Amino acid sequence: MAERSTAAVDVADSSGEQSLTAQADQSTADGVAKNRERDTEHDDAQESAEADDPGKASPPELHSGHKLARRYRLEECVTRLDGFSSWRAVDEKLRRAVGIHVLPADHARARSVLAAARSSALLGDPRFVQVLDAVEENDLVYVVHEWLPDATELTALLASGPLEAYDAYQMVSQVSSAMASAHREGLAHLRLNPNAVLRTSTGQWRIRGLAVNAALRGIKSDTPQRTDTEAIGALLYAALTQRWPYETDAYGLSGLPKDIGLIPPDQVRAGVHRGLSELAMRALANDGATASRHESPCTTPEELVKAIGEMPRIRPPEPAFTAPPEYQRTTYQQGSYGRPAPHPGVTQPVAPPPPPLQSRTGKALKWAVSALLIAALGLGSWQLADALLEQGGKADDQNQTQTTDGNDKSKRPQAPKPIAIQGAQEYVAEGDAQHPADVGKTYDGDTSTGWRTNSYLDGPKIVIKPGVGIVYDLGSAKEVSAAQLSLRYGGDHTTIELYATDSLSSTTPLSSMKNLGTATTSSTSAKVTVDKPVKSRYVLVWLTALPYSGDDPANYSNPGYKQAITEVKFTG
Repeated sequence: MAERSTAAVDVADSSGEQSLTAQADQSTADGVAKNRERDTEHDDAQESAEADDPGKASPPELHSGHKLARRYRLEECVTRLDGFSSWRAVDEKLRRAVGIHVLPADHARARSVLAAARSSALLGDPRFVQVLDAVEENDLVYVVHEWLPDATELTALLASGPLEAYDAYQMVSQVSSAMASAHREGLAHLRLNPNAVLRTSTGQWRIRGLAVNAALRGIKSDTPQRTDTEAIGALLYAALTQRWPYETDAYGLSGLPKDIGLIPPDQVRAGVHRGLSELAMRALANDGATASRHESPCTTPEELVKAIGEMPRIRPPEPAFTAPPEYQRTTYQQGSYGRPAPHPGVTQPVAPPPPPLQSRTGKALKWAVSALLIAALGLGSWQLADALLEQGGKADDQNQTQTTDGNDKSKRPQAPKPIAIQGAQEYVAEGDAQHPADVGKTYDGDTSTGWRTNSYLDGPKIVIKPGVGIVYDLGSAKEVSAAQLSLRYGGDHTTIELYATDSLSSTTPLSSMKNLGTATTSSTSAKVTVDKPVKSRYVLVWLTALPYSGDDPANYSNPGYKQAITEVKFTG
């Protein structure tokens, strides 16, 4: 498999379940097995899957310093169980850290691990920890993946308490969107837990072990989409409450009290966001019941993404500003030059102000200043009156010479007024949606975030569908005169069309909408001007051509013809 040049960023899967072959301090060639924690997942509650018999394959005799393919030097064993081991290693050829899973070629699950690794590598989605290589040689099968040195597991984040509402919202939004993308390509995780979800130093959420972790442990499911959706619900539940939503303790979290059933997160802990609490209950398997019992359950990651898109956007908390320190009086005072500095902590008396001028010279000086002020005021008043009389005379002359035509008065054009956006929804004319959970980022006032399209092979004109875009709700019928867009990618070229429509829904065809205007740009901004302002409550911003741009890991975007809208403003 061709190796990727992506920077190494991941943490090896250290969930560390203990099997019968790896109970209590199993010795390894380089010391004691590094089983960091026990996996206390309940079979019925968490995985609903059966593990294959690992067979009689024995773990390969590996040790720190061992090299694979003359380039991968093993450094530290982080998991050893069921006949396979996971290592932190160094790719000496590219001089970067990597993670490696190793198992014997005759292991019962070796073929399925290779197939899962190669399928995961083909996805190439930067929201997942990438598989860099999958090889069988010298009676060994090993899978090389990224290593994230700056990432923190959700397990570690929850050790200090539940996440803030905004962080929990970002986590469930990004994880759901990533898993929906994977399922569209026929890939499932089946082992999505707090150890598999990581937050990088930039605040992005990454998922490790797609398909591979389940294959290593022989986990299967007849309903993979439901299994992953329930796992996302459990992650959100844990993020909101710092509790595992089952009776058993797991991942360093306490389970729910026995015999009370699954209760909503906002009943477990005070102050939990009501919308996120409802979302967690809709994703979990709870006999179709939800927190309010009015919403239908979510059974696939795609349905979960849609439910998140329908929620009001949760804004980040306001930054906390510390009060400036109190003013400290300096040690310099008039007349203190040459004197010793006062001892610290000793209160110094403040010198009284000098007395007013009481001498004969002082009185004469005061009278002189007063006379000058009176003279200045009189001179200023005379000049002001003269200027007003002169202007009045000019105005009379103009009125006498100017001709009027029916008392017609020229009016200045009114300045355009901004129109507030009340809501938005992605418009899908054909095929799949782009990123519906991110539409709110196009009018949040923050140009560092936004909604992006997929990356297409053909362009600039979109070939496989008529276009992509977002419908905006202005709250009521408003007269729209222009739309100003901030874009992420420049280049040749972006084409934007503006339409007036009658609803947020994608069921309204483009042919029944009124075209308001079109603009084409090669920069990162565009303005679509409406020739004749039209009143409409709903306005569609529609992209029909996209520029080519390279790999953008910060925006989880592969090379291709693509665009991202970071801010939209309407004026009327």
